[in-house]
Amino acid sequence: MIRKLTNADFQSILNVVNNAAIAYKGKIPSDMWKEPYMPAQELKEEIQSGVQFCGWKENNVFIAVMGIQTVNDVTLIRHAYVLTSHQRKGFGEKLLKHLLGLAKTSKVYVGTWEAAAWAIKFYQKHGFKLVSTQEKNNLLKKYWNIPERQVETSVVLELKRQPK
Repeated sequence: MIRKLTNADFQSILNVVNNAAIAYKGKIPSDMWKEPYMPAQELKEEIQSGVQFCGWKENNVFIAVMGIQTVNDVTLIRHAYVLTSHQRKGFGEKLLKHLLGLAKTSKVYVGTWEAAAWAIKFYQKHGFKLVSTQEKNNLLKKYWNIPERQVETSVVLELKRQPK
């Protein structure tokens, strides 16, 4: 079942993110990898910046989380993670569709690592299209708060849709 997450779910969000992020180890640039992948302080800052998480819970355990954030005139899909034991079973797709239903803007963006071919393919399957390198650089600097090295090694995908 999908539900909006609250402060009481903070540790569950961290658990899912850090479990699922193992997929990036050895794929993304080694200077960008850290353990835990997302420290508690970083998650706290993301939530304070306006990222609202939703999660999929089964048998009283969160198995997938994904965030949504409206920044000015666009919607960002942020921090999409599924426990490694539950990947490729449709949970990410269900969460993405749920969040797209909440989006109120005509443009939705998602950023991910350039090396995360599986993530890029996932978003493309759901109608997102890669933007040019120049546009990616501009978008990441305008809407995200990430290090320059991450900008260099990331991609952005865009979904254009009818505004609500």
